[in-house]
Amino acid sequence: MSFDDLLMELKGQKSAQEESGRVALDKLLNGTFMRKHSSFASFQDFLENGNFHAETQEELNKIPDELLDRHVSRQTDFKDWKTMLEQANADYAANNG
Repeated sequence: MSFDDLLMELKGQKSAQEESGRVALDKLLNGTFMRKHSSFASFQDFLENGNFHAETQEELNKIPDELLDRHVSRQTDFKDWKTMLEQANADYAANNG
């Protein structure tokens, strides 16, 4: 499975992406977004730097919110994971709307 497929699966978007209007995480948190808001070239690099090893939805769900929020706060321009995703969605909509 490619990393892009994994990201889509982790967010439960792989099968319902088109129907729900959701955008795959790899498109939201693409290299351009990550380089603009962090020192990482990719979302995968960001996860690895935080020592997050999520290969399934269950593993991603097991990452405590406070740990992910702390990593986002320290390594990006954002205060928490939710804020980072909101900005990624806004950027994507502005560039693809």
